[in-house]
Amino acid sequence: MSPRNAPRPAAVYGIDIGKNVFHVVGLNSGGEPVQRARFRRDTLLQFFERAAPAIVGMESCAGSQWMARRLQALGHKVRLIPAQFVKPYVKSNKSDIIDAEAIAEAATRPTMRFATIKSEEQADLQALHRVRDQMIGTRTRLINQMRAFCLEYGLALRQGAGLFKLDLPRVLDDASNDLSPAMRRLLTDLFADLRRLEQRIDGMTKEIAAIADREDVARRLMTIPGIGALGATALLAAVGNGRQFRKARDLAAWLGLVPREHSTGGKQKLLGISKRGNRYVRKLLVHGARSCFRHLDRTRDRLGNWLDGLQSRMHPNKAVVALAAKMARIVWVVLTKPGALYERRDPAFA
Repeated sequence: MSPRNAPRPAAVYGIDIGKNVFHVVGLNSGGEPVQRARFRRDTLLQFFERAAPAIVGMESCAGSQWMARRLQALGHKVRLIPAQFVKPYVKSNKSDIIDAEAIAEAATRPTMRFATIKSEEQADLQALHRVRDQMIGTRTRLINQMRAFCLEYGLALRQGAGLFKLDLPRVLDDASNDLSPAMRRLLTDLFADLRRLEQRIDGMTKEIAAIADREDVARRLMTIPGIGALGATALLAAVGNGRQFRKARDLAAWLGLVPREHSTGGKQKLLGISKRGNRYVRKLLVHGARSCFRHLDRTRDRLGNWLDGLQSRMHPNKAVVALAAKMARIVWVVLTKPGALYERRDPAFA
């Protein structure tokens, strides 16, 4: 490291992350830039090893979680900022150094919202969920493609993955239909790919279920109606201990399950749900709420009367989303209170 890139006394550093090149801007306690530097990946950590402990801001993006864990180990206080919250602090033109300065300024704002730093276990679990979700999408595309190929030869297969897997072998074995030999071979290969893909999905599902059985918090989350092994582990991977949220509503808002607001002139105007935050976790909660809405024994659960009243005054789809938001609030309580779990009957009235 050259002497001109040696650390200078700074209260806050902003890092603009790249694949191999990183730009750093240091601000003093008054918010004035005192250092601007450019590092490669192998020299950036050397710089912060020599720097006095300070606040380090970065955009929350690919690579930021690993860097945050490394900088925390060196004694720095790391703040990850969503990219959309940094944009207002970029002045005039855009460059990597200007971005780093904007990140440093945003990191000092008292009302700024920061992303949490994930542990390695959370990152591994989230990666497992994302790969499984990607495989399920691939399975759907593969089935749709094979169904379309069959339609080109006048063969309409029944809808649904289970029915498709019953119908396609019969079509392939029927020599009297109009399938050409080349298409029959191609469909046979694609069907073999589908079976291999489903085996991998089943393996990942079992691995996630095993993790849920081992984790005490996941087992307590699964006491909530509509939350199973997938939902519980996805919440642990995305939310962690939940203490980054001040109250239960903040978690529901972070998941995009509360209304958007566009109010002015003292008139409140609420719109549809915001759909912000983690789309995958929101999807699992909404699907779980839909199942719970249909199959929950309302005479034996404390949510029953509330659901009956909700169903009587609004569309079922709105009621499902409202139930998902309530589930998110219950999740926050289970995450933040040691030993807490969902009790189907209110102890005061049991």
